[in-house]
Amino acid sequence: RVFLRAINQYADMLNKKFLDQANFELQLWNNYFHLAVAFLTQESLQLENFSSAKRAKILNKYGDMRRQIGFEIRDMWYNLGQHKIKFIPEMVGPILEMTLIPETELRKATIPIFFDMMQCEFHSTRSFQMFENEIITKLDHEVEGGRGDEQYKVLFDKILLEHCRKHKYLAKSGEAFVKLVVRLMERLLDYRTIMHDENKENRMSCTVNVL
Repeated sequence: RVFLRAINQYADMLNKKFLDQANFELQLWNNYFHLAVAFLTQESLQLENFSSAKRAKILNKYGDMRRQIGFEIRDMWYNLGQHKIKFIPEMVGPILEMTLIPETELRKATIPIFFDMMQCEFHSTRSFQMFENEIITKLDHEVEGGRGDEQYKVLFDKILLEHCRKHKYLAKSGEAFVKLVVRLMERLLDYRTIMHDENKENRMSCTVNVL
């Protein structure tokens, strides 16, 4: 909780002194996002790994601090305004790590950041190729490391499709991108499940699907 308070003070200072065009400090903002995501993903806050009694005790005393800092990260991202493009594609990985935390409200609040990134890059370059390449690379790494699940796949699909379909220029390419990532996620989750299967043919067929 002490760390959370310190990070929030850091965030206040960034917003007050280092956000406008004349004083913007890329490195400080970068440090903030990496620090906040490291705080959110630390082992001691992953409540689903604890016994129900311990989990209830922590929630009762402190609440879910991951949700608190996650909402703060989301707000800080939107505060960046025209500076957002400077954080693409580097921030895709850390934001992905945050959205993969198995906390439904946190996921619902933070997955839309991906659409915002797509939009930013599209306005700058008329495509979102850098974002797309980065999320595919990082997703592969994260799912292989044990993160991600069926619920995440469904939320990712639903939230991003809704946003893309409302956008004049991203409706078609955005929908194709979402379908591609969801298909990849399906394959990666299958692959992760089957890796412990004794049947070599099953393993091989999953590997071929991922490739």
